[in-house]
Amino acid sequence: MEIIGDVTLWEFRENALHLTTSHAKMRIAQYNASTFRVQACKTSETFQETSYACPEMPASQEMRLTDLGGKLVAETSFLRLIIQKKPFRLRFETLAGDVLSEDDPGLGIIWEDREVTNYKTLQPGERFFGLGEKTGPLDRAGKQYRNWNTDAYAYGQNTDPLYVSCPFYMGMSHGNMYGIFLHNHWETVFNFGAANDRFSFFQAKGGQLDYFFFGGPKPADILRDYTALTGRIKLPPMWSLGFQQCRYSYYPDTEVLRVAQTFREKNIPADVIYLDIHYMQDYKVFTWHDEKFPDPESLIEKLKALNFKVVVILDPGVKIEKDYPVYEEGLARDVFVKYPDGKPYSGAAWPGWCHFPDFTDAAVRLWWGDHVAGLVKQGVNGFWNDMNEPAVWGHHTPNLVGFALEGKTGTHKEAHNIYGMQMSRATKEGAEKVLDGERTFILTRATFSGGQRDSAVWTGDNHATDEHLMLGARLVNSLGLSGFPFTGNDVGGFTGDAARGLYRRWIAHAAFHPLMRAHSMINSRQAEPWSFGEEDLEVARNYISLRYQLLPHLYSLLFEATQNGIPPVRSLLFYYHDEWKIFTEAFENQFLLGQHLMICPVESDAKLARVYLPEGEWYQFLNDATQTGPAEHLTEIQRDTIPIYVKAGAILPLQNTIHHVDEPNDGLLRLHLYFGAEGSYTLYEDDGHTRANESNAFAKRRIDLKADTVHMSGVEGDYKSRFTKVRFYLHGASFSKGNSGGQGIEILKEDFRFLNAISNFDPYEDYPDTAKVVVGLGYLELPLSGNPLTVQLS
Repeated sequence: MEIIGDVTLWEFRENALHLTTSHAKMRIAQYNASTFRVQACKTSETFQETSYACPEMPASQEMRLTDLGGKLVAETSFLRLIIQKKPFRLRFETLAGDVLSEDDPGLGIIWEDREVTNYKTLQPGERFFGLGEKTGPLDRAGKQYRNWNTDAYAYGQNTDPLYVSCPFYMGMSHGNMYGIFLHNHWETVFNFGAANDRFSFFQAKGGQLDYFFFGGPKPADILRDYTALTGRIKLPPMWSLGFQQCRYSYYPDTEVLRVAQTFREKNIPADVIYLDIHYMQDYKVFTWHDEKFPDPESLIEKLKALNFKVVVILDPGVKIEKDYPVYEEGLARDVFVKYPDGKPYSGAAWPGWCHFPDFTDAAVRLWWGDHVAGLVKQGVNGFWNDMNEPAVWGHHTPNLVGFALEGKTGTHKEAHNIYGMQMSRATKEGAEKVLDGERTFILTRATFSGGQRDSAVWTGDNHATDEHLMLGARLVNSLGLSGFPFTGNDVGGFTGDAARGLYRRWIAHAAFHPLMRAHSMINSRQAEPWSFGEEDLEVARNYISLRYQLLPHLYSLLFEATQNGIPPVRSLLFYYHDEWKIFTEAFENQFLLGQHLMICPVESDAKLARVYLPEGEWYQFLNDATQTGPAEHLTEIQRDTIPIYVKAGAILPLQNTIHHVDEPNDGLLRLHLYFGAEGSYTLYEDDGHTRANESNAFAKRRIDLKADTVHMSGVEGDYKSRFTKVRFYLHGASFSKGNSGGQGIEILKEDFRFLNAISNFDPYEDYPDTAKVVVGLGYLELPLSGNPLTVQLS
C-alpha cells in the first residue's frame, strides 16, 4: 500500500500546477471557472494523454494561485480549490466557504498495487446522483456500484452492474451541487458511504487517478461542463423519434411485411421496423438468410413504399467458419483480438465459436465500417449494436486477451468498458461513408461515457413486470443525468408476457421517452399494439398519436441537447434539487419532458396515484384543472390514462397527428400557452434527415410568454418552416365566446395592428380520444411567417 504522502516540490508550468509528493506526482489544471482536472500517478509513470471519453480535450487556462505556506489556493470566479501540502489533500469550496467535496484527512489517495482509490469525507446529509445506467434509488447515498459492462439478462431491481459504464456522478453538499467524472475506463467502483459513515470513494482497478471536478450551482450547469468534455449528440434522423417496432424475431420476410402493413391498415403511426438475429444466415454478421430473406433489397423497397425505415441488428462475434468471407477476410487482415502468443481469442456467442474484432484499432474500425456500408447500400437505414459488452454467454473474456488501444496496446481489463462504445463508433462511421450527408441511427446496448456522441441507448433485456415499468423510468432519468439524451427501454418488457394493463401503461409512459421502441422475446406472446384487444389498441393508438403530435417538442429538446447536453427527459432533480420529497421512493420515478411537462409513472393496476407537484402552479394535461405545489396530491386515474401535468409558464408546441415523419403536417403549429407564470421556449426545425442543418439550414425562433404578452422572435436560419399558421391555445386565461365585452387580443406584427375579441372555440381539436377535454378553451389562429409576432392580452 502506498499513501500519496506530503508535497515536496511544486511548480506552475504549461498552464498546470505540477506537484511531487512522497510517493507520486500530481497535475492539476483549470479548464474554466467551474472545472478542474486532477491527475495522479506513481513517480515512475507519465501522465496519460489519450482519451476515448474526451476526444477533443480543451486547453487548460492560466490559474490564479496563491501560496499560503502550508497550503496553495487556486481560485476562480466561481470555485476555490485548497491544496494542503502536508499531507497532500484537496478541498473544493464555494467562494462563500461552503465545502463541496474534500479528501478524507487520514486517507486521501492510496495505491494498492495497480488499484488506486481516492477517499472523500462524507459531508452531513450529502446526496449522490447519476452513474448512468444504475438500478436502485435516485439518491445513491449509502450504496456501492461497479462499472463493468455486463450482459445482464432479465436483471433485477438491484442488479449491478448493467450494460453501460459511466463513471460520472453529481453530489449535493450543504445545499450546493458539484460533479465528479473519473476519467478512467478500467473497472471502477464508487462507494457513497456503503458500510461506513466516514467516507465516500471512487476507485480504479488499473490506470491512473484522473478526475474532473465540476462546480454547480445547478445540475444543468454541471451537465453542460461534463458534456463539453465528453461530447454531445448530433441530431439523429427525425424518423428515429417515431414509433419503433421490434421482436426477436420477425421472419420470414413476408412476416415483416405483414407487421408493417398492419400498422398502416390499423392507422397506427410508426416509422421503424427491426430485423433481429434471424435475418442472418446462421446468425453470421453481415449476411442474409438464404430462405427467410432471399431478396433483402426487394423487401426493403416494399417497406420503404409503406414509409418504414429498416434497422438491423449487428453482433460483434464473427463466426469461425471456413469460406465465410467475413471470417476469412478478418483473419487475413488481422482484425481480431488475440492472446499474447498471437492466437485469436475464441468465445461463444449466437453463431457458436467466434472471433471478435478489435474496435480499439482504427484500421479495424475502417474494416468493420466497410461492411456496414455494404448494408447501407442495400437500403438499411440504421443499426442496432447488441451483445457488445462483449457478451460471451454470461462468461468473462480472459483478462490477458490483447487490444491495440490506438497503438498503446493493453489487455481486456483496460478495453472491456469501451468495447461497445468503439463498436458504435465504427458502425456510425461506416454508415456515414456512403450516406452522402444523410443521418443514420445507431442503437447500442453497451457503451461508456462519451458514447452519447455516436448512439442512442436502450436499457437492455428488461422484464414484463410492474417493477421493470417503474425501474425503466428511473433508468432513463439516471442516464439523462449522466449525459445520455437519447434513451428508452423495451416497451412492454423483453422477457415474459406483458399483461394487457401493463402494456397499456407502459406505452403511455414511453410516449414521452426520447426512444420509443416496443420489443419482445421469442416464445413470448406477441406484443404489437393490436395484440391485446381493441380497447388496448385504441389506447396505444392514442398515445402513439400524441407522441407524433409532440414531435416538434421532442425534436426541439434534442436540438437543445446538441447545444448544452441537457436531455429531453429530465429528473425532477434538474429543477427541484432543493425539495427533499423528490428523493422519496414514491416520487423518484416522475420525470419532465423538457422543463414544464411532467409525467408520473404508475403501475398497471393503479386506480389512484400519489404524485408530488413541486413549487408552482400545475395544470392537469387532460382537463386543465389546476393544483399548486409544493404538495403531494392523490389523483384518480382511469385505465387509459396516467397522471400528466404542465407547469404554468409552459409553451408547448404540437402538430396534427401524422402517421410517419415523411407525411407532411397540415402546416398549423398548435402552440399551447399555460398562463400563470413567465416562460420561454426555443422552437427548432430542420429537414430532419440531412446534415445541412450544420450549415445554417434550420429554422429557430424564441417564444416568450409573459403576464399578458406572447412574443415570437423572427426566424434564425435559412430553412423554410413547415408551419404556415399558428394557433395559440390559451390555458388559464378567461374569455367570453363571441362577446364584445370579453377580453381582447392585440396582435402586433410588422406594421399591421388590430384588436379582436376571441370568438373561436374548438375544445375537441387535436386532443387524444382518451382526453377529458377542456370546455371553453379559447384559441386564436394567425398566419405565420418568419417575421416577429407579438400577441398582447388587453
